Amino acid sequence: MRRVAVLSVHTSPLEQPGTGDAGGMNVYIVQTATRMARRGVEVEIFTRATSSELPPVAELAPGVKVRHVIAGPFEGLGKEELPGQLCAFTAGVLRAEARHEPGYYDVVHSHYWLSGQVGWLARERWAVPLVHTAHTLAKVKNLALAVHDTPEPRMRVIGEEQVVAEADRLVANTEVEARELVELYDAEPRKVLVVPPGVDLERFTPGDTAAARAALDLPPDAVVLAFVGRIQPLKAPDVLLRAAAEMVARDPGLRARLVVLVVGGPSGTGLKTPDELVRLAAELGISDVVRFLPPQGGAALARVYRAADVVAVPSHNESFGLVALEAQACGTPVVAAAVGGLPVAVRDGVSGALVDGHEAARWARALADVALRPAHREELATNAVGHARRFSWDRTTESLLAAYQEAGKVFREEVFA
Repeated sequence: MRRVAVLSVHTSPLEQPGTGDAGGMNVYIVQTATRMARRGVEVEIFTRATSSELPPVAELAPGVKVRHVIAGPFEGLGKEELPGQLCAFTAGVLRAEARHEPGYYDVVHSHYWLSGQVGWLARERWAVPLVHTAHTLAKVKNLALAVHDTPEPRMRVIGEEQVVAEADRLVANTEVEARELVELYDAEPRKVLVVPPGVDLERFTPGDTAAARAALDLPPDAVVLAFVGRIQPLKAPDVLLRAAAEMVARDPGLRARLVVLVVGGPSGTGLKTPDELVRLAAELGISDVVRFLPPQGGAALARVYRAADVVAVPSHNESFGLVALEAQACGTPVVAAAVGGLPVAVRDGVSGALVDGHEAARWARALADVALRPAHREELATNAVGHARRFSWDRTTESLLAAYQEAGKVFREEVFA
């Protein structure tokens, strides 16, 4: 394996995860691409240019290039507007490859269905295999919509079905997602591979809680509940606020110590009402205990995890849940919704707790059980570190490279059959 073309149409790996359309997929692409490069595999990531000031090519890391393809207006476009720019984006990708000798790329790896549409055409033009990672699936999201959230459009469903049919290999995060691809999208089981995402075990490590709280100007004896992620109905940060209000109602004395950290920026349908959580906190009467922080990266993000007694991941759907792994790697237990890949990311009763549904009272009980029982929390924290260490980006990268090799072998056999 010499060279991989990675397609990420709607979000650049150079963007800060936690706002807009940047999230776990960005982390996934950056972490796996840089590790492939360390193994001597060149990686070129194609993404849509969102500013005239962006260079045509930027170096993400040694051996990893980001190519900014002009497709449509430079300003940010919503994902629902991007299908109309796929022809222009595809032309840019094919034009870049045409400057090289035939066979320049060994494989195309597309991320999200929009990229899969481009990858499908690149596969045919370049005669190389297409490996696709969906990250989220429209049919699954539509089965678990949050209240007032917007269903994924039929256009996306059809697009995903086309990519599933055309890809040589489909990478699923968990066995659950693999079954969804087969049962909901009629994917051929032999094409589906399960490759769990990882966690940066060098960056996300246990640390000094007191120091982390001091850096965030939090009282050393506070009871800290944290949410990290994009502010949108799918991620359900409102569930944490409602649960916190329930906890205060049950124990008014807790108000003096409780801090609810909400770390992230508006995204998706959350952009329509970017101040919704602020208003909700006021309606619930807990504005005094809720603190909002912008998206954090690197050491600052690890500091947030270390400062928290528990991290809440109340999403209505998650293909995996990288936040849960990162928090646990820092020694912080996680209370998560029992949906999607979260039962893999969190070991119920061992590294945290899983909650069925999104009822505030149920979440309040689960959060209190971890945050207000120090001995229990310490046991979960120790187990959380061990659980997170079962996942690493090195393992993920090795599995992806093996998937590329397998896809290439099968592709060649089919072409020359």
